[in-house]
Amino acid sequence: MITSWIPLLGDLRSYRREWVSRDLIAGLSVAAVQVPTAIAYANMAGFPPHVGLYASMLPVLIYALFGSSRQLIVGPDAATCALVAAALLPLAQGDTTQYIKLSAALSIMAGALMVVGGMAGLGFIANFFARPILTGFLTGIAISIITDQLGNLVGVTIVNRDFVPSLLELIRRIGETNRYSLAVGLGTLASLVVMKRLIPRAPLALIALLAAGVGVFFLGWAQEGVRLVGAVPSGLPRVAIPGVGYSAVQNIFMDAAGLVIVSFTSGMLTARSFATRNRYSIDADREMRAIGLANIASGLTGGFAISGTDSRTAVNDASGGKTRVVSVIAALATAAVVLFLSEPLSQLPSAALAAVLIFSAWGLLDIMGLRRLWAIDRFEFFLSLLTMLGVLSIGVLPGVVFAIILALINVLAKIYRPAETILGVLPDMPGYNDVSRSDKATEIPGVIICRFEAPLLFFNADRFKNRLLSLVDKATLRPRWFVLSTEAITQLDTTGAAAIDELYAELKSRNVQLVIARPKLYMHRYGAPLKLGEKIGPENIFLTIESAVESIQLRDSQSARRME
Repeated sequence: MITSWIPLLGDLRSYRREWVSRDLIAGLSVAAVQVPTAIAYANMAGFPPHVGLYASMLPVLIYALFGSSRQLIVGPDAATCALVAAALLPLAQGDTTQYIKLSAALSIMAGALMVVGGMAGLGFIANFFARPILTGFLTGIAISIITDQLGNLVGVTIVNRDFVPSLLELIRRIGETNRYSLAVGLGTLASLVVMKRLIPRAPLALIALLAAGVGVFFLGWAQEGVRLVGAVPSGLPRVAIPGVGYSAVQNIFMDAAGLVIVSFTSGMLTARSFATRNRYSIDADREMRAIGLANIASGLTGGFAISGTDSRTAVNDASGGKTRVVSVIAALATAAVVLFLSEPLSQLPSAALAAVLIFSAWGLLDIMGLRRLWAIDRFEFFLSLLTMLGVLSIGVLPGVVFAIILALINVLAKIYRPAETILGVLPDMPGYNDVSRSDKATEIPGVIICRFEAPLLFFNADRFKNRLLSLVDKATLRPRWFVLSTEAITQLDTTGAAAIDELYAELKSRNVQLVIARPKLYMHRYGAPLKLGEKIGPENIFLTIESAVESIQLRDSQSARRME
């Protein structure tokens, strides 16, 4: 029982000696990427560097205890950083201390919502974040990060943080470029690109940042205007509840709800992709609880919101990590760096950190994914594009909410305008199939066999009735029978049942008998008050289309013999 709540204990019980070296190497490799990346993301969100490091220690340990993924590494990521900055910087009004407190409170609130949601079985919400939305969201975030970091790359402090104003401000102030900062940034970016090709499994960010820091130090470029990270406090974080006041909690509650969607869904996508690759399963509710507890831990220790991270999880996978012990080692190694290496961290150039963020953000751009959407479904392509534009223009959370609303409208539109499939006999195919699949398909004379391809609910009930009656009215030869296959009608309500009743009456007025094939159990529940079964007649309700057609043909032949 306890291992179902704390999976790390299960790993330890079945731990093998040969896994020690793999997990140790993977954990240190993850830490080598995690430390500079955490500082870079903290810088991007407007936090002091130690805040990013605090978000990469206890939260990583907590997730290792409770998460269902053996490989997922949690920590600061682009999406959550962008959301936190967009939501809280205006509220903080330039007060860094208040900004850190608001961020911690936001992380705790979002974490608490995820824990409650996971216990209530709400992990399924990850499925509502459609892939086109995610593609557009990450693309928008990537473009936003790249634009936001261009100022740091060229050594210009950009005041505006919104996409268009910051881009215009950068263009206006491009003449203020510090050529030394630009050289450091471009050199770091070039080294990352080259190393990615030559030594893809190496801790690229760590190597590039160390090289940049050493180069700036020995060349004396700090005196030429190259900005450094600055003082990084030495020591472990203290556990404390951020005192922000009741009104501040009210102001950030909706942002916490949005953070739940972004943090949990992003983490789930990463966890599922690596689980699929390595053939094990992910429990969505457990993931929701674990990511929630990790966020609470981050807020209580002075960090900010975290999620599952692509880059560090990929490092874990590439390094051959076997168990959740990797996260434990990575967290402890990060803590050791904070305790003993704070001085070297303070010498890292901001332009090099900007290059690391730009390099990471470039990997989020999914141009091939957009091309595939264009080829497969134009609506989903434009949905992805609108999500991207929404993130860039109206903000991260409003852009995502807008895209989700569009996706739901698209689902409702597809249910409102479903296909009505005419069934018949196809050569060399058993049963009754869609006649549009072959030019050689034939329909049963005097019989229309139709399958309605959607739930039958209040908003498509009239369309259902009118579309099916139009099939009768437009038929070249007036049919005597109308077989309605209900196998695809997965849901029914009272309005839908009334529409079937009205369809029966309208068909009867046209001297056409309604026949029901493959009825669902719920149809009796909704049809009983209308006495649908009695009206249609039990002799006109069949478990299969084949038995319905056989009965029709038998009755037609008997009627023909009587007429003779």
